[in-house]
Amino acid sequence: MEVIALILFILIFILILSGVQVAFVLGGLSVIFGMLFVPDFFSLLPLRIMGTMQNQVLLAVPLFIYMGLMLEKSGLAASMLHAMSKLLGNARGGLGISVILVGALLAASTGIVGATVVTMGLISLPTMLKNNYQVELATGTIVSSGTLGQIIPPSVVLVLLGSVLNVSVGDLFRAALLPGLVLVGAYVLYVFVISRVRPGIAPPIKISEEDDTSMKDIIMAFFMPFILIIAVLGSIFAGIASPTEAAAVGAMGATILTIIQKKFSLDVLKEVMQGSTHLTSMVFLILLGATTFALVFRGLEGDRYLVDLIQGSDMSATAFLILVMIVVFILGFFIDFIEIIFIVVPVVAPIFAAYGIDLIWIGILLALNLQTSFLTPPFGFSLFYLKGVAPPEVSTLQIYRGVIPFLIIQLIVLIAVVMFPQILNMI
Repeated sequence: MEVIALILFILIFILILSGVQVAFVLGGLSVIFGMLFVPDFFSLLPLRIMGTMQNQVLLAVPLFIYMGLMLEKSGLAASMLHAMSKLLGNARGGLGISVILVGALLAASTGIVGATVVTMGLISLPTMLKNNYQVELATGTIVSSGTLGQIIPPSVVLVLLGSVLNVSVGDLFRAALLPGLVLVGAYVLYVFVISRVRPGIAPPIKISEEDDTSMKDIIMAFFMPFILIIAVLGSIFAGIASPTEAAAVGAMGATILTIIQKKFSLDVLKEVMQGSTHLTSMVFLILLGATTFALVFRGLEGDRYLVDLIQGSDMSATAFLILVMIVVFILGFFIDFIEIIFIVVPVVAPIFAAYGIDLIWIGILLALNLQTSFLTPPFGFSLFYLKGVAPPEVSTLQIYRGVIPFLIIQLIVLIAVVMFPQILNMI
């Protein structure tokens, strides 16, 4: 039975890497193996699926997706970038720092990497190139700040990890906040230092004399997103609302902000609802396949076999953690983070639990790791998002070179969280 479980696991990865749809691979193969080898245990599948669908934590996923897509339509990103550039543009590297800070605010408002990278690419990249920013620095700044939505709460990644690891999403949000802020600070510090060491790559920008943006306009550009962030995260951290309830508040708040910005229309609402339905359906279809796989894998005693195998090999908890981090990092080149969360994490979570390792800490390490894989050439998804909206003169190689310093920063922060787990309890 244990050998059959490993064959199932290996076949799933082979078919996924060959390009077959993930949800159908997970569900289809698992159904076949379940009916052939564990038919009695497999009869529990309807109960397992209903239990998953009744998990109220997962209701936060469509709500956060809706919030992110609606904010993308609101025009707040352009307003915040314009306001931040007005404040910092006269300094060397000021525009790059503005992009990072706005990216962090968008991450805390939306939590959707693709939407943030595309939005920032469309808005900020032409401005940075027009003001003679080095192409590598401009592209690296945009893709790295765009992926902050993976770790800065509210993050869809953290919601899914909380569900799979069976830990509190609110605790994951709280633990992720400081590492996310440290990452933002490290990005800002790098741009600040490099713009002084090599002044030509990040010159001050020229503010148009016709620009009549007032301090009131600047304050308003940041006031509304801050109110939304406080309403969502503040209500969770204060214990007033669950993550699902806070997500509903965020979805309504994003709609109100879009109305205030005079960007709301029935066409916008229809587009946002269609996008939310599409993304949510994709996530939950994969989730149903993953639920079937997890049931069959457990029925074949694959989870018990792996726990016994790891513990019998005298592998230390640290060695196993490093092994999992490397595997997840490499898998992130080829398959989406949702698939990694639903396929790999349920398999390794019982082993971490057997070692007595804090699963909140594991969740944050996995989120940081998945964020890093988004940036890693040649297959990082964020790099392709930016390339899709970049001007033709921006080459793929320039984007690859630009992201390397930020990737190093990302790895340094990941290693720091591995070595100093107490950082998660400081907020």
